[in-house]
Amino acid sequence: MSRILVLYYSSYGHTGKLAEAIAEGARDAGADVSIKRVPETAPDEVVKTAGFRHDESHELAEVGELADYDAILVGSPTRYGRMASQMAAFWDQTGGLWQKGALIGKVGAAFTSTASQHGGQETTLFSIITNLLHQGMTIVGLDYGFDGQLDLSAVHGNSPYGASTIAGGDGSRQPSDKDLAGAVYLGKKVANTAAKLTG
Repeated sequence: MSRILVLYYSSYGHTGKLAEAIAEGARDAGADVSIKRVPETAPDEVVKTAGFRHDESHELAEVGELADYDAILVGSPTRYGRMASQMAAFWDQTGGLWQKGALIGKVGAAFTSTASQHGGQETTLFSIITNLLHQGMTIVGLDYGFDGQLDLSAVHGNSPYGASTIAGGDGSRQPSDKDLAGAVYLGKKVANTAAKLTG
């Protein structure tokens, strides 16, 4: 059984909901899944003023434990077209893992949330994927086997580079059924890939 970590940062819960859907897909594929979040690095005053809401049911991740997993799916909201500083700060601490090659050959994937349809989803996914590639991980995307990729009947997230959702400028839009279905698909694909590589 593959061990999978769904690692995320979420200010208002949107990325966290994708994390839950990804975990569902990975569990459906038979994986042992943990969902963890990275620590908040914004000053308390900013967190309070902006109204950040963290899911305390998901424990905080520690850098050293990344090597314990067969696959890691990394999720972060977009900040100016790249991953949030909270997630970047976490990965900036992985130099020791990189030096040991501790993540080489493990499976990696990305997911994100943006305020608008063209708010930088794909560049944010690439900013995550870049870190995973430097660690020597094998990247899994959200392929066109997920038929929701080509649906034009409604605004939705997701791209070949990873799962995503659109939160709206005020954060009022929640992940749609199609967004969540893409996340479930990605979680299942990562779990199946990890099982093949570690089996």
